[in-house]
Amino acid sequence: MNAETLENLRKEIERMDREIVRLLNERAAVSVEIGKIKHAGGREIYDPSREAMLIRHLTKINGGVLPEAALRNIFREIISASRALQAPVRVVFLGPEASFSHQAALNHFGAGIITEPKATIAEVFDEVDRGGDGHWGIVPVENSAEGSVKPTLDRLISTPLAIRAEVFLRVRQCLLSGCEDPAEIRRVYSHPQALAQCQGWLRTNLPGIPLVEVESTAGAARRVQEDTAGAAVGSRLAAGTYGLNLLAEGIEDNPANTTRFLVLGPKREGNGGEITGRDKTSIIFGTPHVPGALHRSLAPFAKAGISLTRIESWPMRDRMWEYLFFADFTGHIAEEGTQKCLKELAHRTVFLKVLGSYPRGEEQP
Repeated sequence: MNAETLENLRKEIERMDREIVRLLNERAAVSVEIGKIKHAGGREIYDPSREAMLIRHLTKINGGVLPEAALRNIFREIISASRALQAPVRVVFLGPEASFSHQAALNHFGAGIITEPKATIAEVFDEVDRGGDGHWGIVPVENSAEGSVKPTLDRLISTPLAIRAEVFLRVRQCLLSGCEDPAEIRRVYSHPQALAQCQGWLRTNLPGIPLVEVESTAGAARRVQEDTAGAAVGSRLAAGTYGLNLLAEGIEDNPANTTRFLVLGPKREGNGGEITGRDKTSIIFGTPHVPGALHRSLAPFAKAGISLTRIESWPMRDRMWEYLFFADFTGHIAEEGTQKCLKELAHRTVFLKVLGSYPRGEEQP
């Protein structure tokens, strides 16, 4: 009876799979037509606001046993494949391959993209600026344990690009090696920050083993390809990319360690995409060098009931002891309340730049 029931259930799944494949191809054909309309109207293929609203709608109507995270992952790849049928989407990231920036790009855009690693954050900005339509960039901006990423903030001050989306990535460090037995490990390679994040685990599980600092976690994985007695601290993605064994996962001392990334793209009219109802806006402003200037600058946000999610001072390069302020707040620049707030802020500051309004990223549990 059990064998017969199992066979019947498998046949039912095969029938469903055939229907899923048919519907996926039907959806892809419609997507191709949408791409033609976008091309004719000069519209961007990648639309972060539209994609965010679609994913949110799908998770809202999900009433079955499929977990929300699984549904998101499935449709992220469906959307990515559909996007690729419309036109190539190139994403530039801080490399090398298998870095956490690479992982963030894949998590956000899906696998249907052309990825291009760059050696520095400045090169990511420059390449996206030169590339125009179809070129996007992803850069780290802050880490929950280490704070802000200085090269990113420096370039945001002067870049003509806009922030078009944000991505939160839980930093899960892994122990990677060509060997299968941790007892064979004689050296551990990684970036200094990654080694520091895992020092407790390494001290407990690999006592006395020398730690060798290298330029990146992905660079450590490349080293281990040639060092049969070596291990690397890096991402799960690096294990697959460089053909290494995953000896341990989640070895970071702080399991809540998260990095926030920004998706960079051409600035659209109005500094933002479509209002999604769950948006964030990023700005830079400078205040007069007088007592109480920052307090007066923040008053419009309190008056409008707008929540600041982040504010950070940043020294001005050409003026000693004077500062700019980076701020993120909930809401979209196209909303009337936000426009009134920023208009009043402009009267109270000596410099104001809107970096973009974009869908808020989903923080990982």
